Amino acid sequence: MKQLVRTIVLSDSYAQSSQNSPELEERDPYNRLLARQRGIRLPAELIRDNALTVSGLLNPEIGGRSVKPYQPAGYYQHLNFPRRKYAEDLNENQYRRGLYTHWQRTFLHPSMKAFDAPAREECTMVRESSSTPLQALVLLNDPSFVEAAKALAAESEDILDMFERALTRRPTAAEVAVLEELLASEESRFAADAEAVGQLLGVGMKGVSADQRSQLAAKTSVARGILNLQETITRY
Repeated sequence: MKQLVRTIVLSDSYAQSSQNSPELEERDPYNRLLARQRGIRLPAELIRDNALTVSGLLNPEIGGRSVKPYQPAGYYQHLNFPRRKYAEDLNENQYRRGLYTHWQRTFLHPSMKAFDAPAREECTMVRESSSTPLQALVLLNDPSFVEAAKALAAESEDILDMFERALTRRPTAAEVAVLEELLASEESRFAADAEAVGQLLGVGMKGVSADQRSQLAAKTSVARGILNLQETITRY
């Protein structure tokens, strides 16, 4: 097995760049010749791990008991014999890797399920990789991702810094224009709606400074958009 893995990872095909070119696109549009590395969406567990990492929230502790991240209230209401209650962790365990998430048979964590994690009721040789609107809603509204966006906004100097932290590259001029337009729009909205500021910044257990709350809320909206990008959840 080790020899096979070594052969694969040292092969020319495995080492190909994911960068495409007009010549490759014309010669091999479906990449059947393996002329370039194909982008692969991150597994369900790593999508959340990635958001926690770029936001600075990830707890890298290794080993120990399962942990319970945020989950919709009442999700276990139809789980009987016996009935179970779900109490999310309100300490640093909240930010541990998806590998350690509590796994309830037949009631897979909703964000994991949205990104095609197996239910573990039977052996799964290959995970499916679907693309649905629900996935975008998870990235925008799941408390784990909203809190990660809030932390990313608080830790970043500006939208350029946020973008580079998440994607490890500088944005193009067109991308900067879109982000700046979104930021300006959200600044105007939150400046006139203190209740909306409180609702957004109140997500998650991490508190925020009382200074410039409306501005932080606007930056958080931009960070939510960045974490929702296909590029953010794809390995190239």
